[in-house]
Amino acid sequence: MPETDNPLTILPGYLLRRSANAMMGELRDRLSSVGLRVTDATVLILIGGENELTASQIGRALDIQRANMVPILSRLESDGLVMRKPLDRRSQAIVLSEKGKKRLAEAFSIIDRFEQELLERIPAEHRDHFIPALRALIE
Repeated sequence: MPETDNPLTILPGYLLRRSANAMMGELRDRLSSVGLRVTDATVLILIGGENELTASQIGRALDIQRANMVPILSRLESDGLVMRKPLDRRSQAIVLSEKGKKRLAEAFSIIDRFEQELLERIPAEHRDHFIPALRALIE
């Protein structure tokens, strides 16, 4: 069935889900060239922008459950991209290693190009409203 004949294409929720799935699939493929998953890159970006975040703070900021944060951080730590830094007797910060900083720079390069190309797909007259419209849906 051609997309124009699909009655679902008038539903904003359907279109958002399809768009998100398509974009994340494309970004996933691009990030795989530097050995990262989308979630890994997201965690590295957050850690790189903040000093001394704990695993629970990272999870809350990215809306990732504790049970899912553990394997993500374990994988990043095993790959030598992050390390733990004691904050006090009870908590540890997750910080980027030197290798993690380099990988983050590679990821940023890929993500920046991806984001530019994504915006270029939006008709010029709608670009100024695109980001505010998406933010309105999550705020």
